[in-house]
Amino acid sequence: MTSSKTAETPPWTWSWLRWRKGSGSVFFWIVLIHALAVVGLVLFPLPGWPIFFCAWGLKALGGLGTTVAYHRSLAHGALRLNPTVERLLVGCAIFNGSGAPASWTANHRLHHAKVETAGDISSPQLGGFWWSHLRWLWQAEESSIPRWAPDLNKPGYTFWTKWQPAILLLSLCIGLPFGWAPFFWMGAIRLVFSLHAQCTVNSLAHMRRGAVANEDSSRNIAWLALPHTLQGENWHRNHHMQPNSARLGWTWKQVDLGWWVIWSLERAGLARNVRRPRVTTEPAVQRAA
Repeated sequence: MTSSKTAETPPWTWSWLRWRKGSGSVFFWIVLIHALAVVGLVLFPLPGWPIFFCAWGLKALGGLGTTVAYHRSLAHGALRLNPTVERLLVGCAIFNGSGAPASWTANHRLHHAKVETAGDISSPQLGGFWWSHLRWLWQAEESSIPRWAPDLNKPGYTFWTKWQPAILLLSLCIGLPFGWAPFFWMGAIRLVFSLHAQCTVNSLAHMRRGAVANEDSSRNIAWLALPHTLQGENWHRNHHMQPNSARLGWTWKQVDLGWWVIWSLERAGLARNVRRPRVTTEPAVQRAA
């Protein structure tokens, strides 16, 4: 396996084993956690309820960090978090494998600005399901932080980029003091499940049937609520219709625990400038193919 050089061909036509300069560590990390997860599932297919719920709880905390801090607050400015709360949630998001806040925000803002066009960093319309689901993570050209996230290009956020490797190592090994089954389930298995749950937002949630070329193909998918621990990211069509809204689930049927966490933080004085949806006409729920 070798690193890639600048190429004329679109990256989604490359071999899976090719990565852009500077993204090799991402590729090896993804291979590592998948390999360990397979070993863990073979050795400990039934870890017991306490271990399972510990792993699920860590996954849920990390998901809140991503949806509340990264997605709704930092990327879209849909709310302002108390600095201490923001730091805690950012730490949870990195612990869950979501990456550093500056790069995550830059990638997401670019996606919204160029959705389903040649500039979109992760569109399945361009590279297909696996490109949008995983391969873009190590094969897409990195989004410019100075251009797409200049507000995060400062020490308070670049700090997290420097400490990301140490946080990920802790995340991978968090269960080791409690035995091998906790090591695999609270570490690699959780990280793989969290990765694929997050990646469905880029892939499945952008594969609406009937969408024409260069048309926003985002859709709501009800069943994705479960892998997203009911935190609201599965209501992706709602989000694309009103990206600056802190609430992704617009009706009582669209469960959005991320919103209720924000609502609680607002009531406690730990969140402010919370933006709500302007209208709540519910788009039709699309079934996954």
